Amino acid sequence: MRKFSLSRFIKRIYFRTTGYSYTNLGRLFLRLFVGIMLMQFGIRQIASFHQIHDVFPSVLGMGSEASLTVMICIELICSIFIMFGFLTRLMIIPPFVAMLMAEYHILHDYVGDAYYLLDWQQQGYLPIMFLGIYFFLALVGPGKISVDYFLSLHIIHTENKSEAELEEV
Repeated sequence: MRKFSLSRFIKRIYFRTTGYSYTNLGRLFLRLFVGIMLMQFGIRQIASFHQIHDVFPSVLGMGSEASLTVMICIELICSIFIMFGFLTRLMIIPPFVAMLMAEYHILHDYVGDAYYLLDWQQQGYLPIMFLGIYFFLALVGPGKISVDYFLSLHIIHTENKSEAELEEV
């Protein structure tokens, strides 16, 4: 029978908490989180469409109503694709651009003190948070718990190639 050793127990706990990595589960969580967060904006905009379609900012020469409709489509469709991990890197592009435009609009049309005095409670930081998450997901990809990964596996197996080629991507 083994004797209990506090130092061995601490070392084992340390290696379990620092040595193991749950990157694929982390990517799934981040995709679900950002998808749900963006989707709820789209749902809120649908619910209050008649109140905000006239005051929504006009973007790229489109009218306010057309801009709002495009934004709702981006928020809903891209969110679903991102959450499932299907065409993830491609589906990140429209909301990334939308968040860049939202940040520009917030800073450009900020009324009050100077825009650089925005504090953490104001909405100027929300698009930046989304931009950071989308940039991270574009770098690391959707992970192995995604439709993209399973489709890649299917393609590799139908072409009689090794899964090692998928690991290099």
